[in-house]
Amino acid sequence: MRVGIGGWTFAPWRGPFYPADLTQSRELEYASRQLTSIEVNGTFYGSQKPSSYQKWYQETPDDFVFSLKAPRYATNRRVLAEAGETIERFFASGVLLLKQKLGAINWQFATTKKFDPDDFEAFLKLLPASIEGQPLRHAIEVRHESFKTPEFIALARKYQVAVVLAADSDYPQIADITAPFVYARIMGTSEKEAHGYSAKALDAWAERAHQLAAGTTPDDLETCGEPLAKTTAKAAARDVYLYVISGFKERNPAAAMALLRKL
Repeated sequence: MRVGIGGWTFAPWRGPFYPADLTQSRELEYASRQLTSIEVNGTFYGSQKPSSYQKWYQETPDDFVFSLKAPRYATNRRVLAEAGETIERFFASGVLLLKQKLGAINWQFATTKKFDPDDFEAFLKLLPASIEGQPLRHAIEVRHESFKTPEFIALARKYQVAVVLAADSDYPQIADITAPFVYARIMGTSEKEAHGYSAKALDAWAERAHQLAAGTTPDDLETCGEPLAKTTAKAAARDVYLYVISGFKERNPAAAMALLRKL
């Protein structure tokens, strides 16, 4: 179970999270020793240099993991089946230089993107299971109610991609387990709580994370597909990536660290 935040460069974190005398160039080094993972948002907006991936790899502990948001140019398009070249460029940009520190790739879709079974399956076929012998993990973050259907869950399970669990937000919640790992983004931190969430809420998320890691879906999360026991997929131990995102962003590092202590 890995817990982290989105990115590491955010001015309001200097003081509450980062020590006042820490130089900005050492923020990743510091954050990676307080948390166990970070979701990189910059890869969503533009291509990163190979030297950047090398630098991230060198500055973080051996057991640290980065998840990357895939480029928006692959997902924010009318015909998803035409995303092949963008996907190839992304993986050729230096991503594999993260080696064992490469976690899951989050393919995030716009709130206006509706579920088109044929086109969406064509997109999933474009996602490589591995490159140069390095296995890849894919998560898909959908934000339109049309995806809350058993047909979508069956498709995700067919291609072994995780459906991002969006929680404590206005986005549709789909907690069905569809892959050998779980990818959760919780977005409910509040300015009123010192740790972003109340102790009770953090306890609840710690318990949910344990259940998800055991391969079972917590009863208080929303699903829309066939129960796992009724499919060919088996309930088994799964890695969990859990990111504290959005909400009252200033509190996200505190929430992630508090959750790690509980876990």
